[in-house]
Amino acid sequence: MPVFAYRGLSNEGRSVSGVVDADSPRNARSKLRGMGVFPTDLNEEAVARSRSIRERMPAFGRRIPQAEITLMTRQLSALLGAGVQLVDALGTLAEQSSRTAMQRMLSQVRERVREGTSLADAFAAHAGVFSDLYVSMVRAGEQAAALETVLDRLADYAERQAEFVAKVKGALTYPAIMMLVGTAIMGFLVTYVVPQVATIFEQSKAALPVATQFLILLSGILTGYWWLLALLLAGFVAAIIFAFSNPKGRRMWDTWILRVPYVGQTITRTICARFARTLGTLLSSGVLLLPALDAVKLVITNGLMRDAVEKSRNEIREGRGMGQTLAASKLFPPLLIEMIRVGERTGELERLLERAADAYEREVAASLSQMTTLLEPIMTIVMAAVILFMMMAVLMPIFQLNQLVQ
Repeated sequence: MPVFAYRGLSNEGRSVSGVVDADSPRNARSKLRGMGVFPTDLNEEAVARSRSIRERMPAFGRRIPQAEITLMTRQLSALLGAGVQLVDALGTLAEQSSRTAMQRMLSQVRERVREGTSLADAFAAHAGVFSDLYVSMVRAGEQAAALETVLDRLADYAERQAEFVAKVKGALTYPAIMMLVGTAIMGFLVTYVVPQVATIFEQSKAALPVATQFLILLSGILTGYWWLLALLLAGFVAAIIFAFSNPKGRRMWDTWILRVPYVGQTITRTICARFARTLGTLLSSGVLLLPALDAVKLVITNGLMRDAVEKSRNEIREGRGMGQTLAASKLFPPLLIEMIRVGERTGELERLLERAADAYEREVAASLSQMTTLLEPIMTIVMAAVILFMMMAVLMPIFQLNQLVQ
């Protein structure tokens, strides 16, 4: 269905703008009048032009940040809690948004809801914006007549996930920057400084120490065969991408990474935190266990653990408990398994899953903090050792030359 961008006046005389779905300009004007808007400008071509631009440059204006979706969810919950009708609330949010993509999306959702489509189905039409998890929770909220509460929980869940991801990124940012800066400094010294010093040494025709010879050889390789090294690096990256796109290669990586000391434990805790948080939020919102497990698979990044959840889901259909089936995989830690078992016995599964998520998020934060604390001195020592080696390789021949001159 075509989309028309409009500008007009409301019944109160306020200037309004947005987009509306309609089969023709005439139907678009009729629909706007029914909404209490008197259009002064209606143009389908403006929308078409903006789409063509976004097709050429998909990174600009097309993607709606997750933070804005979270804010919209919180505001929609507040408007519904204040007694505003759903269609009016969606219209208010569309008008106040400063992002064109958000205005267009909310206007399309409002039109579908006005035509009788459920909010979950209207959101599902925008798969690039709303995940299956989001849509499932909204659908459960509509079915349980608790849409306001579910939207509030969705916003809480998104904020906690964003906070958790921010902590992980923050813990890894400093070591990554330090490694990049150190690599850049070493590259500059080897490719620019060392060749100039090497010219002086060659003119002296003196016997050079082994360290100096190695440094000159390394500098010659980097400066003379950089194109070959670039090709090898590109081939290595292409091989990694191919391996990850291949199910067998991805499976081997998922198996190996969980066995790496310390790193594997941290990754397992991270996945368990997301699994517990997501499943607990879905169950608290009224989603049944089997559909919830189907949605939870989307947030599990490790293939082995994702298959274990899928196997657990199939065995739950046959009457077995989730704790029992997950324990059989030997991939999930005992704390989470015990929490699930107790929750299944007491009927408080969602509450215990939330507690397990809190515990694992704290453990991941502590593990990353310890890792960062260890990485900083190790990287500093390594960089200092490399710089010391380069200094000695350059200074030792200079000292020899001074002795010969004397």
